[in-house]
Amino acid sequence: MPRIRHTPEATTGLRPLPAGGGIDAHRHDEHQIVYAGRGVLAVTTDAGSWLAPANRALWIPAGAVHEHRAYGATDLHLVGLAVADNPLRLEQPAVLGVGPLLRELIIEYTARPADTGAERRRLRAVLLDQLRHCAEQPVHVPAAGDPRLSAVCALLHDDPADNRTLRQLGAAVGVGERTLTRLCAAELGMTFPQWRTQLRLHHALRLLAEGVPVTTVAHRCGWASSSAFIDVFRRAFGHTPGAHRAL
Repeated sequence: MPRIRHTPEATTGLRPLPAGGGIDAHRHDEHQIVYAGRGVLAVTTDAGSWLAPANRALWIPAGAVHEHRAYGATDLHLVGLAVADNPLRLEQPAVLGVGPLLRELIIEYTARPADTGAERRRLRAVLLDQLRHCAEQPVHVPAAGDPRLSAVCALLHDDPADNRTLRQLGAAVGVGERTLTRLCAAELGMTFPQWRTQLRLHHALRLLAEGVPVTTVAHRCGWASSSAFIDVFRRAFGHTPGAHRAL
């Protein structure tokens, strides 16, 4: 990521982003919670991309170089936390589940960042307490470092609906299936089918945020039918794609 900005203090506040808008690569010396109250937000690092719809928040640890991109008009709520305030002891970017109470706490806390009163300090204490009980619920597409596996991943990034097997994709870039299977485990931390499903869910969230119909999303992301897509989406996020639009 070229031209990395260094902003020592992690911002707290609300920042609206237009569809397709973003924040360039940067790092800060504090942790940060990033929550999209409206729209879908992607955070990209050298290790891959994380995606957060309205029932997820992103944890950005101090020092991590990252950039943001919005899919659909997005209300970006940012909560900066001192290095000592790491309630989940997370040292890598992560996606966290956001229940109704935590959602309202984040929205309220970011509404008046200049406030330093006692009520705001109590609000912060409750917010941190809620974060301690968050579970990681990742929508993470790991990035491959090996150029052979990276070439295969690039084919699917370009066309998530590509249904070729790992053997067929490997043949297209001149790499054997056994080598790619080993690289998936070593570099992605998951099997190739698991990675492809994460990629497709990642792409589906982006399309839904842009208002693309569910049937079209299913087709563009490679599911055989809308019902198959809805089933996978529900198991991943706890609600249907149709309900997702109302979040």
